[in-house]
Amino acid sequence: MTTTLYNQQRDLPISAESVERVVSFLFSTLKINCDEVVLYFVTKRKICQTHKIYFNDPSPTDCISFPLDPPKSKRSGHTILGEIFICPKVAIEYGKEHGLNAYEEATRYLVHGLLHLIGFDDIIPEERSKMRRKENQCMKLLSNQGILIKE
Repeated sequence: MTTTLYNQQRDLPISAESVERVVSFLFSTLKINCDEVVLYFVTKRKICQTHKIYFNDPSPTDCISFPLDPPKSKRSGHTILGEIFICPKVAIEYGKEHGLNAYEEATRYLVHGLLHLIGFDDIIPEERSKMRRKENQCMKLLSNQGILIKE
């Protein structure tokens, strides 16, 4: 499994190795079988542009996921689970507002994005609570292992 990482922001210093550890742990824990996932850490301006283009909403958001090859598909060749755009500036602002660590918050956005890529959704209330439970479970496992996005 390959994590392709594009860090296009300077708001929160991010270690590529720490991101790789988080992704590897989640792929193992969630039993995700694919060849690659693509991550973009972007500016607030870029997340707003992306949100506007694809969801007709210019407001900032924490992460946006684009599934490509479903994890249970019987494709041959190189499979890409999808792309996740994460905005660390939103993590910083949300963290300050709620007394949370920006790195933990950015890790939560990565977990949330991966859950979307494997089929979880948060539009319908029942599905949202199911996704939130899985997200919290993943965060607890990551935290217990000391695996979070870091500087």
